Amino acid sequence: GMAAEDEAELSLLECRVCFEPYGPDGQRRPLNLPCGHVLCRGCVGALAGAERRRLECPFCRRPCGPAETSDCRPLLQLLELLGPAGGGLASALGRSGGGAAAPAPAGLGLRLCLGGWGSLVNPTGVAACPGSGRLAVAHDGKKRIHVFGPSGFCLRRFGERGDAGNDIKYPLDVTVTSDGHVVVTDGGDCSVKAFDFEGRSVLAVREGFCLPWGLDATPKNEIILTDSEAGALYRLTADFQRGELKKCQMIRSRLVSPRAVAVCQTSGAVVVIEHLKARRPSKGSTRVKILSAEMDLIGQMDSFGLNLVFPSRIYATAVAFDKEGRVVVTDVCSQAVICLGKPEEFPIFNPLISHGLSYPVGLTYMANDSLVVLDSGDHSIKVYSS
Repeated sequence: GMAAEDEAELSLLECRVCFEPYGPDGQRRPLNLPCGHVLCRGCVGALAGAERRRLECPFCRRPCGPAETSDCRPLLQLLELLGPAGGGLASALGRSGGGAAAPAPAGLGLRLCLGGWGSLVNPTGVAACPGSGRLAVAHDGKKRIHVFGPSGFCLRRFGERGDAGNDIKYPLDVTVTSDGHVVVTDGGDCSVKAFDFEGRSVLAVREGFCLPWGLDATPKNEIILTDSEAGALYRLTADFQRGELKKCQMIRSRLVSPRAVAVCQTSGAVVVIEHLKARRPSKGSTRVKILSAEMDLIGQMDSFGLNLVFPSRIYATAVAFDKEGRVVVTDVCSQAVICLGKPEEFPIFNPLISHGLSYPVGLTYMANDSLVVLDSGDHSIKVYSS
């Protein structure tokens, strides 16, 4: 039998009602309900009954007609990526040594799939603990932070949804310091909140933020943080063990709606994604800006500049540095993860993952160099390794 840890990984790939693995066709084909939850075709039929009239979503009770269901594209892509699961999904996920997932262009293969419907709800941020290999995910569920162990088992859930001072109202991003504290930006009360790995609140910083959004920890346990409405970048220094804020200083201003941010662990350079206002709605664009540790501009590119070099418009949602200091972004237009190169060669265009993602919104590298992508399209975490 399979260990509980493997079940945590594979639940994404099975129907949450009958627990049968999804398949590309027939009764096992995954279907979206209008509410966003997913069932196999067999369960949709069973719930609709012989008259094929209305059915209720078994998770959120929203009614829908059988005609309102649609193919769940991201899951079908994922199944295609994993190939015929003749040896069981475990071997397809590279569990039993031999059959690993089909490699993406740069030789990155899907190794783990965590979360999924019902476990994570509209996730917004993911971060890896440099020391322990644990992953922290911020999402919209009753407990806002889920911590997964390196093998994919959910170790802990914390950060109540509520109105108490240290509850998390609306988490926008998360990072983990090298001393193992989970730090969250809360758009609900415009604060930055820190917790230990047990989920105890150690610090809440509310000073003067308009809308704190993205954040990343430096090797020295400082936090670099964007304020999307103020158009600013802050450096926050604290003793998290003692819950003491030492300093919170604006280090760069006059940015345009900066959101995702990442710090290079070797050079201290900072990359930030700005969200440019659109002349027409739905035509917004993004700009990727690289700043030196001293906050001088060392490189930038916007969607228009990219059109000269690259085939498609890029709308970047998340950003990270790999351990060689290359900038990597998620792009929701092409549903891909793209490497833009080191600051000095910026921008090159090297797609790292171009299949099996639906709406990638978060990105982090683990200490073992696995690349973690947070996909809010199917509420999951996908871990790739070369």
